[in-house]
Amino acid sequence: MTTPTANAAGRRQSWISILSIPLFALTLWTCESAVQAAEPGKDAAAAGLPRILVLATGGTIAGQADPRATGAYKSGQITGEQLMASVPGLDKLAKINAEQISSIGSQDMNDKVWFALARRIQDAFDKNEADGIIITHGTDTLEETAFFLDNVVRGDKPVVIVGSMRPATAVSADGPGNLYEAVQVAADPRSRGRGVMAVLNDKIQGARSVTKTNTTSIETFGSANDGPVGYVDTAGGIRFMAQAPGFKRATYQLPAGEQLPRVAIVYSHANMDAVPVEDALSHGAKGIVLAGVGDGNTSKSALDALEAAAKKGIIVVRSTRVRSGFVTRNVEVDDDKNGFVVSEDLNPQKARVLTQLLIAGGVTAPAELQKAFTATW
Repeated sequence: MTTPTANAAGRRQSWISILSIPLFALTLWTCESAVQAAEPGKDAAAAGLPRILVLATGGTIAGQADPRATGAYKSGQITGEQLMASVPGLDKLAKINAEQISSIGSQDMNDKVWFALARRIQDAFDKNEADGIIITHGTDTLEETAFFLDNVVRGDKPVVIVGSMRPATAVSADGPGNLYEAVQVAADPRSRGRGVMAVLNDKIQGARSVTKTNTTSIETFGSANDGPVGYVDTAGGIRFMAQAPGFKRATYQLPAGEQLPRVAIVYSHANMDAVPVEDALSHGAKGIVLAGVGDGNTSKSALDALEAAAKKGIIVVRSTRVRSGFVTRNVEVDDDKNGFVVSEDLNPQKARVLTQLLIAGGVTAPAELQKAFTATW
């Protein structure tokens, strides 16, 4: 038999459970959509607000709690429209239209989604549907998507990629603040001409240098070689650290179809042999990026295998597994003799993206490849 004391305890527990639900999660469950449903480009000028197109891909920022463990969650469970509707005050910053491109964790990011993003962004800019673009994205491969888009999207309108380290249903979720600041940046005229930017944790990072530096901390994204391009907060506004450059470097055409050429990343380590290189070649790699030790170096066995691959026409790019610094030509390795390319400051994952774009565009001569890597700085 249930006692009055037990009933009272149960009621208290129920109220504690309700109060424990994050405010952001309650907002998602209860609010009706505040995202503008108007056709893109309509009535924005009359309202005097910039038009922002949100392209949602999923990720932790759209994640919901999972009972399998404390802090566990499933990515991509909340739509972009729900996300934007749950953040108070966005309607004062911009006219927002949200579209769902995918609903995946960014560990599953792929060429098909990249191409869909690039084409939708370009179409929106070419047709003057939007003054800025926001992409909601998981953090694991955010830097690669940002760099890819920075190299294929034409025009000077801002493209901002945003994510979060905690899911939407978490206590102290960082997604709402990041989304608000992403809209601030995308809507600001001073953001034009700066290429693709990542906005998280009050910082604005450039697509070339931004990288994830911590597995779980909110303070995870940094730009080791050149620092943030600016800072943003809800109270103080936006502070860019320099004027926008007066030029936009050449962009690359998307290849036909939905896939980029196969380029493998080979990770260097102590006691390394040639097997990882040989394995990449056996699976049809058109290029190999070495995540080398130190200044992009590796063991003699692996280096010999890479040299042999380069002689057969395989593109070989030396990058480094070290977090910061530039890989330099002809210092520890004779790049001219071996036909290698160095990645400059690009980490292995970004060097892979640029190598794919160059191969797809028919650029395969080492000298021309090296010019392209150097020109991106």
